[in-house]
Amino acid sequence: MESKNELRLQYKSKRLRLGPEQRKLFSEKIKTNVLQYFLEKDRIQHIHIFLPIEKLNEVDTFPLIKVLQEKGKTIYTSISDYKNGNMLTVKLGVDALVGSDIKGIPVPLEIIEGSNSVLQAVFVPLLAYDLKGHRLGYGKGFYDRFLSQLAKEVLKVGLSFFPAEKLIPTEEHDVRLDSCINPKEVIEFY
Repeated sequence: MESKNELRLQYKSKRLRLGPEQRKLFSEKIKTNVLQYFLEKDRIQHIHIFLPIEKLNEVDTFPLIKVLQEKGKTIYTSISDYKNGNMLTVKLGVDALVGSDIKGIPVPLEIIEGSNSVLQAVFVPLLAYDLKGHRLGYGKGFYDRFLSQLAKEVLKVGLSFFPAEKLIPTEEHDVRLDSCINPKEVIEFY
């Protein structure tokens, strides 16, 4: 089994090789699959979603955010606190202006503090994931700490350009996903 660092390098490279047009196409297919996934989950109204880090070639979630807001969903995102390694949940207004923090991570310019207690689903960024729902992030632990603070019934959904690995290395603090959505399918983990 490859180490976490080896997998991180491999998946960062795979993302770069996709190119902007393919990332855009894949992001659009992921958006379509997310909307299909939510047809059966219409009770979910409060959704936390990451804003894509362009320099890391992440899934473009901005079109997805727009459609979810048009459907009446309340959208939240996070601002990273680099001193303590936590994330602050903030509400993302319709047509919110977005800038970048000191590390180049997109953040809303208007800060409307939100509450983790209302969240019903969280879309999680990742580099890779496996068939058991383990995810590989960037290695700083921000999302594992954040997800571990949420109620157990909150859906944890990864978004990925790629299919699942058979198995990735895990640690005790890693929080499993409930599902992952890629351009071809929705995978639910039981």
